[in-house]
Amino acid sequence: MLKKKEKYIVAVVGATGAVGNEMIATLTQRQFPVASLRLFASERSVGKSLRFRDTDLPVEALDKNSFTGIDIALFSAGGERSKIWAPVAAASGCVVIDNSSQWRMDPEVPLVVPEVNEHDLTWHKGIIANPNCSTIQMVVVLKPIHDAAQIKRVVVTTFQSVSGTGKKAMDELMQQTADVLNFRPVIKNVYPHQIAFNCLPHIDSFLENGYTKEEMKMVNETKKILGDDSVAVTATTVRVPVFRCHSESLNIETIKKITANEVRAVLSAAPGIIVYDAPEKNIYPLAIDVADKDETYIGRVREDDSVENGINMWIVSDNLRKGAALNAIQIAEKLVESAGQ
Repeated sequence: MLKKKEKYIVAVVGATGAVGNEMIATLTQRQFPVASLRLFASERSVGKSLRFRDTDLPVEALDKNSFTGIDIALFSAGGERSKIWAPVAAASGCVVIDNSSQWRMDPEVPLVVPEVNEHDLTWHKGIIANPNCSTIQMVVVLKPIHDAAQIKRVVVTTFQSVSGTGKKAMDELMQQTADVLNFRPVIKNVYPHQIAFNCLPHIDSFLENGYTKEEMKMVNETKKILGDDSVAVTATTVRVPVFRCHSESLNIETIKKITANEVRAVLSAAPGIIVYDAPEKNIYPLAIDVADKDETYIGRVREDDSVENGINMWIVSDNLRKGAALNAIQIAEKLVESAGQ
């Protein structure tokens, strides 16, 4: 468990990536009590430096002694590196908050969204998993509705930005867009098809059941975070030519009847949510407006007339913030609040 201190020694692993950069920025923006910050990345990034507050910090390579003296390690370096280094970090005495998929479904590792299941932080054993970005924004919305009306089934279709894949994907969208507009051949490196001016119903690899890994992450992670295997979830995940923010079309079927106005009221009172819903005035969440925002935005709330107790809505959240860096740092903040208890 985290020891009570005035300030903490923090590490960011995968510091040079899109999420790593966002973690560094979020530590500053939220005034996290950092005594000192260590930055780690792959060997090819050694020698670079990144700005934290008013100081340029060097990027270091990992070794078995890297985590000595560190209190909290924020990991955003991919599953393979997390599999190797997260146990090393935990054995060194620091708490790991991991953004990869490596530990999410491990029964010994809590999978946490603070607005939903903060209580699961009490049983961590040195590693805490950050959920999938598309799952996080969905469960923030599902939890208050589940508490109010008991969710029976969820059908979700996602429209996920390229930043979810990383900086190389963002660069590819930029280059492909320029190539298409200038009538040049389009080169594909990151995705199997052109992403510029296109939608790809394919995120991560396909499984034997016809779903992708991304879709099954949403199914399995949602049940674990809500702590309720009775909630049926089905997902279709789509990559779209947007740089930042994931959007989701969400259909929820509940046991108890809940009206659209009641849903708006429940969500308006819930933490981390902004209801932005006046379609008659063209007011609904848009990716370009939600970028760099901490909250998950909700709009297009309406009753589904095809089932007895159905609700449709549109939700948008910044995948690099609430979907990754912010959620991880909110977990760290909760650990600090309860330190020494």
